[in-house]
Amino acid sequence: MAQRGIQLDGAKFCCSICLDLLKDPVAIPCGHSYCMSCIKSCWDEEDQKKIHSCPQCRQTFTPRPVLVKNTMLAELVEELRKTGLQAAPPDRCYAGPGDVACDVCTGRKLKALKSCLVCLASYCEQHLQPHYESSTFEKHKLVDPSKKLQENICSRHDEVMKVFCRTDQQCICLLCSMDEHEGHDKVSAAAERTERQKELGVSRQQIQQRIQDREKDVKVLQQEVEAINGSADKAVEDSEKIFTELVRFIEKRSSDVKERIRSRQKEEASRAEELQEKLKREIAELRRKDAELEQLSHTEDHIHFLHSYPSLSRLSESTDSPGTDIRPLRYFEDVTAAVSEARDKLQGILTEEWPKISLTVTEVDVLLPQPEPKTRAEFLQYSHQITLDPNTANTYLSLSDGNRKAKRSKEQLYSSHPDRFTYWCQVLSRESLTGRCYWEVERSGKRGSIAVAYKDISRTGNESGFGSNDKSWALDYYNNSYQFIHNNITIPIPDPLSSRVGVYLDHRAGILSFYSVSETMTLLHRVQTTFTQPLHPGFWLGTSFKVLTKLQCFRVEFFFKEHTYLNVSEKDADLSSEDDEGNSQEHVVSQILDQR
Repeated sequence: MAQRGIQLDGAKFCCSICLDLLKDPVAIPCGHSYCMSCIKSCWDEEDQKKIHSCPQCRQTFTPRPVLVKNTMLAELVEELRKTGLQAAPPDRCYAGPGDVACDVCTGRKLKALKSCLVCLASYCEQHLQPHYESSTFEKHKLVDPSKKLQENICSRHDEVMKVFCRTDQQCICLLCSMDEHEGHDKVSAAAERTERQKELGVSRQQIQQRIQDREKDVKVLQQEVEAINGSADKAVEDSEKIFTELVRFIEKRSSDVKERIRSRQKEEASRAEELQEKLKREIAELRRKDAELEQLSHTEDHIHFLHSYPSLSRLSESTDSPGTDIRPLRYFEDVTAAVSEARDKLQGILTEEWPKISLTVTEVDVLLPQPEPKTRAEFLQYSHQITLDPNTANTYLSLSDGNRKAKRSKEQLYSSHPDRFTYWCQVLSRESLTGRCYWEVERSGKRGSIAVAYKDISRTGNESGFGSNDKSWALDYYNNSYQFIHNNITIPIPDPLSSRVGVYLDHRAGILSFYSVSETMTLLHRVQTTFTQPLHPGFWLGTSFKVLTKLQCFRVEFFFKEHTYLNVSEKDADLSSEDDEGNSQEHVVSQILDQR
C-alpha cells in the first residue's frame, strides 16, 4: 500500500459533501472526487437548471457528466479502512472555548460526549468505547459532559467524595468521615441525593404553582389594563361631554343675558327717545307762546290785549320730565354684579369639588392587592388630610380652627340638618376615603371611640352609635382597655396598650387595621371584609351627649407626610350634669389639629 514510515492523511480521502471516507468514489471532469451517491444527489437537485457544477470549485458542466466509479481510488480507500485509518473529524467536532474537551485526546482535543463520575474524566466518542464494551467499566456512572468533575475530589485527601455529612451540610470523602467528621450524622451521597430529590420535587411543584399563580396574575393584570384603558377612554369621553354641556350651558346663559340686555337697552332707549321728542315739541310750543306773549306785551290796543291774553296765557299739560324723578339712576351695573356673583359661586363649587375629582383619579388602582405596610414610614405614605363635617356634629360638640378641632361643650345653636347626630356625641369627617389611607389618633381620657362609617349611617337613636350597626367599625377604649365593635359584636383586645392609635384602610382590598403606635407598629385588630361604600373617619367623645360633668380634654392629631407631632393637654370646664344613671363621669374631647 505504501512504504513503511509514510503516513497518509485520511482527510484527503474524505468526501467534501458527507465529510466521511469515500464510498464508491468517482472523479468528475474538474478532477475532484466524491462519493457516487453524494454527487449524484447533488446533481439531481440541479437537473432543473440543466447546468451541473462541482461543489468545491464551482466549474459547470453541460451536459451532465456520466459518473464512473474510480476503481483505483476505491481500492486505496478500502485498504485505508482495513489499516484502521479514519477520516479526520470536521471542525465542529473539536472542542471550543466553551466546550468540555476529551481528557484522553492528544494534540487538538475533540468534544467530550460523556463524563465519568468514577474515572473523573471526560471522553470523546472514540475514547468512550471501552466504557461501553468492557465489563471493567460496567459500574461506572456516565453523565453529560461536565467541567466540574474536580468538585467531586476532596481537596484535603485527594479522594472521591461519596459521603454527605448532614451535621455540617457538606460532601466529604471516606477519610474525612473517619477523621474530623467522626460521630456526625453521615449518609451516602446517593442517599442524600434521593432525599434532596424529593425536596426538589416539592420545590418544583411550588415553583410550578407559583408560575401558574403568576400567569393568572398576568392574565388578570392584562384584563385590568384593558379595563383601565376602556374605563379611562370612557371617562375622558364622558368628562369632555359633561364639560362641553357645561360650557354650552354657560354660553346659552351668556347669550340669554346678552339678548335680555340688548332687548332692555332697545326698549329703554326707545322710551327715552320718545320722551325726548315730546319734550322737544313742548319746547317748540312754549317758544311760540313766549314769542306771541312778547308781541302782545308791546301792543297799545287795550281791548285787543284783554281779549287775546286769556287764550295765550293758558299752557298745555306739561310732559313728565325725567329730571323731576329724584330716584338714583340705575343702568346695567347690577347685571354685571349679578353675573359676577354667579361666576364666584360657580368657581367656588368647582374649586370645592375639584379635590374630590382629583382624588378619585388618583385612587385608580389595580386589582392585585399590594403588600400591607410594615413600618410607620411606609404607613405615612398613605396619609390623608381630614377635616370634620359640621353638618354631622352633635349639638354638644363645638368645632373650631377651620373644622379641624372639636370639643364637648354646652349645646351649640347649629342649624337643623339631616346628617347631624342627635343621640350620640359623634362627628364624621367631611372627606370620604377610598383606596389606601392612613391616619393616627392620640387619645386621652377614660372613654371614646375611633371609628370609620358609611355616610348613610343612622343619625338618631341608640343604634346610631359607632359599632352598634353594620355600617360602622369602631375601636372603643374604656379606662385602659380596648375592644373592637361591629354590628353590636364586641371583641376584646389584649395588650399592648398605647395612647397613640394608627388606622390603616385599604378600601379595595377590604382591609381595616388598627395599630398601637410606639417605636414599632403593633397590630391591635384587623378586619377583612368587603366595603360597599366610601368610608368616613368618625369619633365618639365620651358617653351620651347628655353627660356634661367635669371635662377632661385631649387632642386627636392626624399625621401626614410632613410628620406632624402630637400634643396632649388637659383642662377643666365648668360644666356639670349627670349621665343617664345620675352618675358623675369624666369625658373626652377630640381636637383635630391643623396640619403643621
